[in-house]
Amino acid sequence: MATTAASNGHTNGTSNLKITKRPWDARGHADHGWLYTYHTFAFASYYDPNNAEFGPLRVINEDRVEKGTGFGTHSHAEFLIWSYIVNGELEHKDSMGNLEKLRRGEVQFTSAGTGIRHSEYNRNTKEDVHFLQIWAKPNVRGLAPSYKTRKFTDEMKTNTLLRVMESTDRHSGKDAETEPIPMHSDVSMSASILSPGKSVTHELVTEGERNVYLHVVMTDRTQPKTGGARIKIGDVELGEGDGAYVRGAKGPGSVTIESVGEKDAEFLLFDMGLKSN
Repeated sequence: MATTAASNGHTNGTSNLKITKRPWDARGHADHGWLYTYHTFAFASYYDPNNAEFGPLRVINEDRVEKGTGFGTHSHAEFLIWSYIVNGELEHKDSMGNLEKLRRGEVQFTSAGTGIRHSEYNRNTKEDVHFLQIWAKPNVRGLAPSYKTRKFTDEMKTNTLLRVMESTDRHSGKDAETEPIPMHSDVSMSASILSPGKSVTHELVTEGERNVYLHVVMTDRTQPKTGGARIKIGDVELGEGDGAYVRGAKGPGSVTIESVGEKDAEFLLFDMGLKSN
């Protein structure tokens, strides 16, 4: 993993960011036939002590589930779990009585709390489903399980950073469709679809030292050898499937991301505390 330092745009201008690229093909990978997946962090049979977690962030899996297949019913406890749908349809069914089909732009969030059982299945017989499954550790244990789905359209994310997930400590408390989904963890997640030549600036969500992580959504199963979506933070360029650990950010301050590829870049930005909860 390449590491570089870059100015982070702090208001005092005195600190540098340490940016460590996480290349797409250095992630954990499995092809089970019905499931084609990449793991940013240690998961299932993939173990890498250098990439086990980042602050409260524990899982970023980029999954493709074959049509007519899926994850059978299984249990979770004491994790915050959300699915960011890129393409296709994903059926979610759980022990709280929720059953729905999720499509592009929708984010389904489960706070497993004291325990839930759920399944995720691709009932569509014509196309695979491509989604990101993300887990974070809660900062409060023993919560009652909860569930929420919101739709964040492409238009809402185009050439801006749209807050999709927000810590309950910073959330407005409003339950409007345009509000981010609240969760009990010091994590804020924003999404963007950034046109070539455009840039966005993220203002760090709170004072003090912060961890930032970036992930570029893939178009296909492998990163294109030429062309494709690319973003740049500091002196580091990220292509499809690449991520970046950004350390040393300190609020109040900001980080700027530029789209430098040949097509729109869809990416996620996580702003989180240093503790793993």
